[in-house]
Amino acid sequence: MKKIVSTPNAPAPIGPYNQAIFAGDTLYISGQIPLDPKTGELVSGSIAEETEMVMKNLQAILTEAGLTFEHVVKSSIFLSDMGSFGAVNEVYGSYFDEATAPARETVEVANLPKYVNVEISMIALK
Repeated sequence: MKKIVSTPNAPAPIGPYNQAIFAGDTLYISGQIPLDPKTGELVSGSIAEETEMVMKNLQAILTEAGLTFEHVVKSSIFLSDMGSFGAVNEVYGSYFDEATAPARETVEVANLPKYVNVEISMIALK
């Protein structure tokens, strides 16, 4: 059985998908990009500012689901340029306790939705 999780505090989907889905006790969060949910505009600026917006969007979805970053067991980070890994990692890391941080991969891709520089998806357990 699946349950859709949706919040106005994160960007509305820009295609045929949901912000997140609970399948049993597992929450699958769709990739989030640096869209400001209040304005619908992309956050432009430094990669750190973009990553901060992505993490806030993920946090809003986790909160709606009754979870926190401590529940996250897997993250996937997609970057338009691996040269920005350090700045992204610094912001991303500030949301986790290093000793209990989730598993993850970080990959460079040719393009991302709306040609953003960073997209992050997560899997969390209740």
